[in-house]
Amino acid sequence: MKKSNLLIFLLLPLFCLAQSTLKLKGKVSNETTGLEWADVSVFNSEGKIIDGTTTKQDGSFEINLKKGTYKITISLLGYSEYEKEISIEKDTDLGIIILKETTTNLGEVVIQTKKKTVEQKIDRVVYNIENNISVTGGDALTAINTAPGVVVQNNVINILGKGASRVMIDGRMIELSGEELNSYLKSISANDIKSIEVIANPPAKYEANGTGGIINIILKKGIRNSWKNATTISYDQNKYGIYTLRNSFFYNKNKFRFAFSGNGRIGNTNNTEDLDIYYPTGLWELRDVSKQKENSISGRFSLDYDVSDKTTIGFQYLNESYNPDMNSNTVISIFNNSNSIDSVLINKGFNNKYSGSQTYNAHLISKLDSIGRKVSVDVDYFTYDSKFDKNFTAKSYLPDGTYQNTNQAARNNSNQNIDNFSLKADFEHPMKAVNLSYGGKVSFVKSNSDVFYYNTISGSEVLDPNQSNVFEYKENNQAVYLNGNKKINDKFSVQFGFRLENTQTNGYSATLDQEVKNDYLKLFPSLYLDYQLNDNHGFNFTYGKRINRPGFGLLNPFRSYINSNSYSEGNPFLRPSFSNNFDFTYSFKKNLRTNIFFNKTTNGYGVVFTSNPEINTQIVTRENYFDESSFGIGESYSAEVTNWFETQTSVYLLGSKTSFISNINAVPSNSAQVYFTTENSFSLSETTKLQLEYFYSSPFKKGLYEIGYMAGLNIAIRQSFLKNNLQLTFLVNDIFNTSYLKDYKSIVNGVVQVYSQNESNRFVRLSATYNFGNKKIKVQERDFGNKEEKKRTGK
Repeated sequence: MKKSNLLIFLLLPLFCLAQSTLKLKGKVSNETTGLEWADVSVFNSEGKIIDGTTTKQDGSFEINLKKGTYKITISLLGYSEYEKEISIEKDTDLGIIILKETTTNLGEVVIQTKKKTVEQKIDRVVYNIENNISVTGGDALTAINTAPGVVVQNNVINILGKGASRVMIDGRMIELSGEELNSYLKSISANDIKSIEVIANPPAKYEANGTGGIINIILKKGIRNSWKNATTISYDQNKYGIYTLRNSFFYNKNKFRFAFSGNGRIGNTNNTEDLDIYYPTGLWELRDVSKQKENSISGRFSLDYDVSDKTTIGFQYLNESYNPDMNSNTVISIFNNSNSIDSVLINKGFNNKYSGSQTYNAHLISKLDSIGRKVSVDVDYFTYDSKFDKNFTAKSYLPDGTYQNTNQAARNNSNQNIDNFSLKADFEHPMKAVNLSYGGKVSFVKSNSDVFYYNTISGSEVLDPNQSNVFEYKENNQAVYLNGNKKINDKFSVQFGFRLENTQTNGYSATLDQEVKNDYLKLFPSLYLDYQLNDNHGFNFTYGKRINRPGFGLLNPFRSYINSNSYSEGNPFLRPSFSNNFDFTYSFKKNLRTNIFFNKTTNGYGVVFTSNPEINTQIVTRENYFDESSFGIGESYSAEVTNWFETQTSVYLLGSKTSFISNINAVPSNSAQVYFTTENSFSLSETTKLQLEYFYSSPFKKGLYEIGYMAGLNIAIRQSFLKNNLQLTFLVNDIFNTSYLKDYKSIVNGVVQVYSQNESNRFVRLSATYNFGNKKIKVQERDFGNKEEKKRTGK
């Protein structure tokens, strides 16, 4: 019965009576043949455009209008514009409209338009990365880190002042977080990305999960009537070297669109970690140097076909495999209260790691009528597998290097499998009063994981059941949403939304015979107001309520060892947190943006670095332990200052106020943070481009943690050859080696911990990209080969 009611709710508006309209049609042609992709625009008596379309392959077009008087214009690159005033009293056929070629012979010219780097929409900021040469040869994670107001830090993607953000690919959510999400994004080439949408307060169409908003990656589509191939080879040099080969192929002809990309990466990085733990008995000084393998392979395949003028079907497949195997050498110097070294503990280990994922999507998009009603259906299946197998030995030595004993020898391994199936339907329903969109989604997630600990100090493996576990987690979600937008006049637009989500979770530990269930129904409203006073001044306000559900790996209650005196464990009792987010933006000439925000998070959860001073062991746990208010103001300037100089510069002043809601033995502290970033591009010639990037984050305190400063300077230069088909790019990343996490400090149980980590942020990269294909486009270039796909992204 519930399913029937939901179906009726989704389909009811489709049976509403259509508005009384009349049909205007015609055919656009030159002297010999019909012209495809001519722009047909309809203006009212006030000179405002009210409707429009583009001609089909044979040059024909059709528009539905009410009775009245209109001005019709038809334009096409290389032809003189056609203009006519008409009065519509009945269905009207304009017949064949002949466009005359302009006197200038354009020949086989490819028109390339350069979009603004940053665009403000009513509900998001769009970052077009085509102008950023430093990401050439890089991956999606690198590209995200260059988006305005976005920072990747400590395996977490954050919108400044918001918190951890979720990531979508072409409007489809990736059900991963933390290190797993980052490894997935590294498998996607930055060269395949068209733009990145930063959505601080996502509309009701998108899932409500994620207090930090959503990062939506829009992948490139093929251009109409063309095929194109791009091959990139790059070499990164840190302490070790990394080779990367990427290839992307697009084919777009008539009703058929096909895309394929493949990426392969092989090499190593040098990672260092420093941790100082001030136990009551004295300082434990940990220094770890590891060599991590960066081997990965991935591929993406998509196929779309226009079944008719109104219906498109398609399929997409993404696959990635990552092997970050790691040799580690951890040296722990143990001091006494007199600040003298009592002993040295050396941990040596090898971690055999693997992660892989497969994503399947089938979709259908269909126009229901001529007034703009449309339905899209997506069926998605996502599977993710990860495993690690770590062997380590901890040996104790006197300060002079004399061997004492073997403290610990063990094997710690884990396997995790995540399966996600979802079905969603979205409807667009333009009406005279308001443009509505609505729909529903059902999602089923299952995660199976196990952790096993074997004591190997005797030379053979002995299972320790007290440190092993098998854990199963299920999460089902049902959601419906309603979204409306209305352009009140030329200056003022409104958008609103409501999303209702019903969630059931079940976590079961077979080892402990322990089951944790949750069942909750929540409403998530959103509101957007946009007022453009004139060409110089614009105002934008957004509000949204969000939920942040714990990631699957955080819920597994048993431990995985980092080294012999440090382990990490999950918490099956973690509950979701909630946030209310407010944003106000003022824009001046669409170049200068002032953003003021306030976010209130309740029942927040996160990582707690605790220490047990009785056994001198670090314990990394997860808890719901805080409520927090975050606030700030940001100033951003993005402009093409001259025809050879473009800049994108931002400065943020951030603050927070935190209170602890659990009984962790710690005191919250907060301070202001200044974040500055600038990206400057210089066209030295028609074929040479230079880019300078710099960022600075001041030291600050937030809740449980104090974080040291970070800064980074990057320089990139790109030289083009062979009519821009061949591009060589040279990048020096983090010249002064200052962009890594440092002085990450917390005090729990009276024990001070200070942590720093450098993951080979300083490196040089040389990359070469070669583009070839058929670029002889007969009509003007479109942003997307598939216009319907473009609309599905919300743009």
